[in-house]
Amino acid sequence: VLVAEDQSMLRDAMCQLLTLQPDVESVFQAKNGQEAIQILEKESVDILILDVEMPVKTGLEVLEWIRAEKLEIKVVVVTTFKRPGYFERAVKAGVDAYVLKERSIAELMQTLHTVLEGGKEYSPELMEVVMTHPNPLTEQEIAVLNGIAQGLSNQEIADQLYLSNGTVRNYVTNILSKLDAGNRTEAANIAKESGWL
Repeated sequence: VLVAEDQSMLRDAMCQLLTLQPDVESVFQAKNGQEAIQILEKESVDILILDVEMPVKTGLEVLEWIRAEKLEIKVVVVTTFKRPGYFERAVKAGVDAYVLKERSIAELMQTLHTVLEGGKEYSPELMEVVMTHPNPLTEQEIAVLNGIAQGLSNQEIADQLYLSNGTVRNYVTNILSKLDAGNRTEAANIAKESGWL
């Protein structure tokens, strides 16, 4: 088992508890996504327990890397964030389980067994959030919002996406109305908090 989690106290506690489980042979730890990838390149790991928000590389980037490399590893995301965008991205990338951090180690072990047997597990709370807050933005609107989040002007976004300035303005207007945002920055923040960016 590899545990990738940037909060050291939580990571240590999780690793110690996992080490005590009879069916866990060895436990590796990584404090960020990049370190997790380095360990995965060297060690043979059956299950990876991933946090979403980590420095250097996020948990979602590690998950996408594993799938791109076609590694036979079960990936369990354990997070505090009930953000629909994160969940959708993880499911698209083929996550095996996506659960919230407020679980007991017994529940976590149950999840690990479920995924090892080929099952999937998603926290019901997350399913509810996704069903009630689907992402209203189109892919093109997300591309425009990404530009806004990087601090680009409409013209710079237009140049980057090969659109006219007017088209970008129209996209921005649609985005503000869909997200009920007062301005561009607020729209980018709402989308980030929802995990759509």
